[in-house]
Amino acid sequence: MPNTPTAQAAPFPSNIEIAQRANLRPILALARERLGIPEESLEPYGRYKAKVSLDYVAQLADRPDGKLVLVTAISPTPAGEGKTTTTVGLGDALNLLGKRAILCLREPALGPVFGVKGGAAGGGYSQVVPMEDINLHFTGDFAAVALANNLLAALIDNHIYQGNQLGFDVRRISWRRVVDVNDRALRQIVIGLGGTANGVPREDGFDIVVASEVMAILCLASSLGDLKERLGRIVAGYRTDGSPVLARELKAHGAMTALLKSALAPNLVQTLANNPAFVHGGPFANIAHGCNSVIATRTALKLADYVVTEAGFGADLGAEKFVDIKCRKAGLKPNAAVIVTTVRALKYHGGVELADLKGENLAALEKGVVNLERHIDNVVNHYGLPCAVAINRRAEDSEREIQLLIDRIAPHDVRVIGATHFAQGGPGALDLAREVVRLCERPNGFRYVYPDEATLWDKMKAIATRIYHATDITADSKVRAQIRHLQESGYGHYPVCVAKTQYSFSTDPKLRGAPAHHVVNIREVRLAAGAEFVVMICGDVMTMPGLPKMPAASNIDVDADGRITGLF
Repeated sequence: MPNTPTAQAAPFPSNIEIAQRANLRPILALARERLGIPEESLEPYGRYKAKVSLDYVAQLADRPDGKLVLVTAISPTPAGEGKTTTTVGLGDALNLLGKRAILCLREPALGPVFGVKGGAAGGGYSQVVPMEDINLHFTGDFAAVALANNLLAALIDNHIYQGNQLGFDVRRISWRRVVDVNDRALRQIVIGLGGTANGVPREDGFDIVVASEVMAILCLASSLGDLKERLGRIVAGYRTDGSPVLARELKAHGAMTALLKSALAPNLVQTLANNPAFVHGGPFANIAHGCNSVIATRTALKLADYVVTEAGFGADLGAEKFVDIKCRKAGLKPNAAVIVTTVRALKYHGGVELADLKGENLAALEKGVVNLERHIDNVVNHYGLPCAVAINRRAEDSEREIQLLIDRIAPHDVRVIGATHFAQGGPGALDLAREVVRLCERPNGFRYVYPDEATLWDKMKAIATRIYHATDITADSKVRAQIRHLQESGYGHYPVCVAKTQYSFSTDPKLRGAPAHHVVNIREVRLAAGAEFVVMICGDVMTMPGLPKMPAASNIDVDADGRITGLF
């Protein structure tokens, strides 16, 4: 071999470049051959994505369920963890082991796609495809949610304009409009200006589509009839005597259901390895429960040996809602969990700033691993699930850092497994898949954090003290009165949906690691009567984010041949 200088390694292709080189299978053939779904039960949206008919979904009811695996993570950091990427890699690896596995993921929201985050279809060689379609308009589900939400808003204002027979207090309209883009200028607005022909002036505002209660309802509904019933229970506003005005009183729920009929059917796509995946629904992981649809998960469980799904954010926030809201309402029982982390993210929790994370730092890792240990404790001891830790490996990770994590977590009787699925796809997650199969065969003590019969206040206190390690919860007299009113009005049996920062166990996003002995203050309470949960807002949580100084949208383009570039 000639003595020539070592050539520089070729740069790793971007996610969109990898996705565009994929050899996709026609979705109708994939559904028929891999899942046994007949062509007449599929509504294709082009060649590579399709909706599964609700009639076919109903026919699966008597089939036994496969195993359900939850992928969660440590508290999110700017360093990144790769939860969706790990979910896809694990699903591909299970299929390589000869298991029939299906993924269940949320649809990406356009707000984050054009804002900071970029796309959300996995990464590297562990992606769901067609990536551009999934990250942009997909099958139109989000547009349907926006239309249904805004139809109700229009009907409210029209009703007031036409005489307000239902007696809305225009100062207490609780229903807001939505748009699927981050636009801080729309957070608080005034509508109805320009004279009597344009309605009654009042304050209003916009949320992003994924924060709409309609999105949460879509993802928790078990059937078309259940969807319509839930939409009818939406609280649109209040009268001067404090009584709620419901969407069904406006006769809005029928038309809203008509708009959402197609959106309720689950979307079927595939991974880069041509394995089936349901990507359906996308409720906000703060203001709502942050999980894919119940219908998609139930359908997958009837069609597969293993279903791999994920919940928004970490095991304190997303997994708790998956357990206490989605599983409770849908009667689901997960068999095992995977907690995703990176060495970089744990060093960040240990106090290292983002720019300094590349070098080996055992002291910072030792300090930051407490965040992982807290999440393990939640999953194993509070949710009652066996779990594995997946280290989403990076080239910069040192062997001493990996060994430190293995040694530190060993006393918890939890295996730490390095995975290279980002660079290698399914083959890079085979060890993780084998451990998941082993864990799914173990009996588990799956349980909720609190019982249905607990009061709303006690439910919130249980989450704060057991999951966040707070000493107590607080609220001012007005918020306490609202909680008491909801309890006395028949909503006390609803689960609690906590809206707080995802970056910390506390309500302060700057407190990294595993803070304890803090107090969680409930700032605001919102009733989601259609979704059947009560939102407790703690700290500063925005339902309409703004764009950063350099939005991700600035990097997205289309060439003369129609090829999209810069999308993550």
